[in-house]
Amino acid sequence: MFKALINIFKIPELRNKVLFTALMLAIYRIGFHIPLPGVDQTQIAEHFQRQSGAAGRLAEYFAVFTGGSLKQSTIFGLGIMPYISASIIFQLLLTVVPALEKLHKEGETGRRKIQEYTRYATVLLCLIQASFWMRYISARGLVYKEYAGSMLFWIVGVFTLTTGTIFLMWLGEQIDEYGIGNGVSLIITAGIISRIPRAIILVGKSATLKVAAVQPGQIGPTKIIFLISAFVFVVAGSILITQGQRRIPIQQAKQMRGRRIYGGIRHYLPLRVNHGGVMPIIFASSLLLFPDLIFSSLSQAFRSNFLAFLATSFRPGEYIYTVTYVAMVYFFAYFWTTVQFRPKEMAEHLRDSGSFIPGLRPGKRTEEYLERVMERITYAGAAFLSIIAVIPSLVAKWMNIPFAVSAFLGGTGLLIVVSVLLDFVQRVEANLIMRNYPGFLSSSGAGRIKGAYG
Repeated sequence: MFKALINIFKIPELRNKVLFTALMLAIYRIGFHIPLPGVDQTQIAEHFQRQSGAAGRLAEYFAVFTGGSLKQSTIFGLGIMPYISASIIFQLLLTVVPALEKLHKEGETGRRKIQEYTRYATVLLCLIQASFWMRYISARGLVYKEYAGSMLFWIVGVFTLTTGTIFLMWLGEQIDEYGIGNGVSLIITAGIISRIPRAIILVGKSATLKVAAVQPGQIGPTKIIFLISAFVFVVAGSILITQGQRRIPIQQAKQMRGRRIYGGIRHYLPLRVNHGGVMPIIFASSLLLFPDLIFSSLSQAFRSNFLAFLATSFRPGEYIYTVTYVAMVYFFAYFWTTVQFRPKEMAEHLRDSGSFIPGLRPGKRTEEYLERVMERITYAGAAFLSIIAVIPSLVAKWMNIPFAVSAFLGGTGLLIVVSVLLDFVQRVEANLIMRNYPGFLSSSGAGRIKGAYG
């Protein structure tokens, strides 16, 4: 492995790509700490320390997978989330708007046009989200007194947040073109990894060597060992399920050309076990932020004990919250797979290319088989996602461990980091092997990072 790392810097092209990617991420981290003009950072920090309910969880969740942090209210406060939201919206629209679907099938030209529409939608979402945020901090007096009620301050804040997100989008595109890896994903991953030192410091401050009679808030040796073991186990499981595939055997039909026979090659059609990736958890956890917020507001307005009970029940770690979370993860796993996975097009492509699944007729039978197989493996993938999703909240509640620490035992952040780093390592390894250098898992060059089943 260390030899492979050294080989990276022996290849000028690969070395330049890696260093360029690191430089872009460093620029992002510098801008992450530049505050918005006129915003009182001390008051914002104190305000969110007092927010232990849905509002605090909303800000914490927003910071995990956007690459930004509204708690600090910096120029990159919105992060890359508006761009991700716009991309998801257009991915969903591709399945229901015939004009966009036709544009997508035109090839590179059509995809560039859709990318242009995505950028315009990103600017619109930025303006909307930034406007709400500036209104929020202004109404709660989180700005300096001389800027309170100033329209110029409000306009500058909105355009600064919008420009910050557009700049992050540009950084991601530069990484895609001149660096290595997916730029937007690497920006989000850098933001998540930057939170690890804070979690380690928090564990260090709360750690104690006493085995018995541990005071509330302290983390004893048993909990520390559990945290380390659980982290290793969950990361290993995340890698396994992320790389896991169901391989469908494909037989290419033989063709006679002149006096020679071509084709007849047997290969595989890989279907990912976790086809939806991290999207089901993002959708489910996003929607579950609102019941607590809504029921809490209604219980205070109507002074209802039943509404207060519902607000408490929809907090992380509670039974109703956990069951609802698992059910929504399953629902969105199948929903996202239905949107993204198109067995009819796949069956038509196999038929047009002269390939078929042994024992099945091309066309309708192949389509039904692929759909049935995908439904089964999606069930297994959703089960894994459900476990990963609920581990942080359950560990935080049952073992009295801060959520900032237990968050690294699962959830959205861990899956994003694992999938993005795996993709980055595979791209680097592909560049090494292409130039006859050994990969990360073999000194002879024969080893490669593969799927869970080969």
